[in-house]
Amino acid sequence: MSFSETLREATRESWEMSLHHPFVLGIVHGDLPLDTFRYFILQDIYYLKHFGKVHAMAAAQAKDSHITSFLMEKAKLTAEAELTVHQEHADILNITEDDIAQFKPAPTAYGYTSHLYRAALSGSLSQTIAALLPCYWLYADIGRTYQAATPQEPLYQNWITMYASDWFQTSTQEQIELLDRLAQEVSDQERDNMKEQFVIAKEYELAFWEMAYTQETWPSNQASIRNATGKTRT
Repeated sequence: MSFSETLREATRESWEMSLHHPFVLGIVHGDLPLDTFRYFILQDIYYLKHFGKVHAMAAAQAKDSHITSFLMEKAKLTAEAELTVHQEHADILNITEDDIAQFKPAPTAYGYTSHLYRAALSGSLSQTIAALLPCYWLYADIGRTYQAATPQEPLYQNWITMYASDWFQTSTQEQIELLDRLAQEVSDQERDNMKEQFVIAKEYELAFWEMAYTQETWPSNQASIRNATGKTRT
């Protein structure tokens, strides 16, 4: 069993929950409310900006110039491809430049990107790649699992088609192979560190669906908390 396969096995329950989360199934069946998808797109645009930056940090960590070049190109192509699709979605969902400029991430989106930076700040290329991989791998699995789906909403069909594409599937496989290559070159302790980064990132992937499905807000924005606090003040 490859190291990547052991990571996948370690996150099997979370993986299945992600593949069958109501948010994902809402896209597949075409009945997810568009305002929920709009919320997700805003959060994901924020996430992808930082996702690209962490790729650049990984490229700087690489001692092999070929890996540096590979990661810089992947950061560029991944960001361009996903953000292009998101821009198409944004136009349809009436997300303006002003909306994006004034956007504040939800706790989970903020926490997930913070985790990626923490992995990168470890100074270890292997840990950074481990933290980045679940995003690739899960979306590729969703694309492959639901590629035959035909939601009536064109936005959702477009979303599934992108992640089912040969380009995205190949890009994901390249990331898996890089992780396995790095795992062969490090100590057992470092592989444990890689596993921890991967598992946490995978949990954040599941939390990201839940965040979008419930349209998560910060506690101070929740009416029940504001009302309760107001009642106790004099």
